[in-house]
Amino acid sequence: MNIRRFSTSDASFDQDLKALLAFETAQDDQIDSVVADILRNVKTRGDAAVLEYTQRFDRLDSQSAQSLAQLEIGKAELQAALDGLPAEQRDALQQAAQRVRDYHEKQLMASWTYTEEDGTLLGQQVTALDRVGLYVPGGKAAYPSSVLMNAIPAKAAGVQELIMVVPTPGGERNQLVLAAAAVCAVDRVFCIGGAQAVGALAYGTETVPQVDKIVGPGNAYVAAAKRRVFGVVGIDMVAGPSEILVICDGKTNPDWVAMDLFSQAEHDELAQAILLSPDAAFLDAVQASIVRLVEEMPRKEIIRTSLQNRGALIKVEDLEQAAEIANYIAPEHLELSVDDPLAYSKKIRHAGAIFMGRDTCEALGDYCAGPNHVLPTSRTARFSSPLGVYDFQKRSSLIMVSSAGAQKLGRIASTLAYGEGLQAHARSAEFRLKG
Repeated sequence: MNIRRFSTSDASFDQDLKALLAFETAQDDQIDSVVADILRNVKTRGDAAVLEYTQRFDRLDSQSAQSLAQLEIGKAELQAALDGLPAEQRDALQQAAQRVRDYHEKQLMASWTYTEEDGTLLGQQVTALDRVGLYVPGGKAAYPSSVLMNAIPAKAAGVQELIMVVPTPGGERNQLVLAAAAVCAVDRVFCIGGAQAVGALAYGTETVPQVDKIVGPGNAYVAAAKRRVFGVVGIDMVAGPSEILVICDGKTNPDWVAMDLFSQAEHDELAQAILLSPDAAFLDAVQASIVRLVEEMPRKEIIRTSLQNRGALIKVEDLEQAAEIANYIAPEHLELSVDDPLAYSKKIRHAGAIFMGRDTCEALGDYCAGPNHVLPTSRTARFSSPLGVYDFQKRSSLIMVSSAGAQKLGRIASTLAYGEGLQAHARSAEFRLKG
């Protein structure tokens, strides 16, 4: 199979790199039009619209789903799904959940205040969102890790109610996903999906309560719906295809690196996997590993397409240059397969998650290392961060001005207010002045 080979010494390198990273994020007009109609219907017709779309798109018999309330899964069924898992699978799910919980509990923001000499008190008060909606892909696709990574930080933040929606095409309920919901103490679960589920969460229906924020991955229709309801509710992000960038000094087993590239390439044909190394012979070895190992992969056709269309092996002058390029790419996942990865990580300014050391494969972060796997893609790590507890908390400013403080601040405020032509602002401050 062919995978691009670049070198930073190529005259066309900058242009080649930009072309490699280019990804058309503009949404499909037809999808957007369909989603707009769905959301409009859900907003005006509530349960009835959600039920009709669910019956149509998820192929549910109208006799088996005569009301939206029938599509809610009770906590007893969630617990039964957990209890019914094989012991090894149940233990792995619970251990992963605990690691994710331990990590995110350390992210809790604190309220604080300070008092100035004249008695004026200033500070911030941190509170959790009241209600959050969690979208989880369903059907044959089993993503219990998605439940963990979205539900646990919300619960750690103190969110009062977590509403999960998960499509069940053909009525198929994925037991791993339901078990994960039990482990995370999700409050309510509805068997609905697609843009109609996003609309139900955003606007509220007779059965599904309106939430304050919607998080979780979905298909193009879900992403388009999240874009459209932003502002009515908050959203986590609109994520692009998965990405991995590996920086290696040439001393790691090339099979390990090849498989790490596969781990993201197997997500879908648009995923991106890139390797940077100053060692040309090592790049040759990794390429040979790719050609050999891909034949063993059940998803080899997806991996091949991803690597051929969006992958690359890039020869750099040295590790300093590799860090510069990494900061430009701002990858979702960055592996530092070098001798002193902790020291080297100080050179990295832009990355969703940094995996340090030859034994730290990205897959561990997807499931059980602890940090969140919901990460910025498409170079947005230049200005955004992983999902975390802070996404489910908000800050209110605290201001309590003393009588003495009002004398000083009132004069400052009135002067600035008059300068802006806002006389009522100025007078409001002046009314508190004592002379």
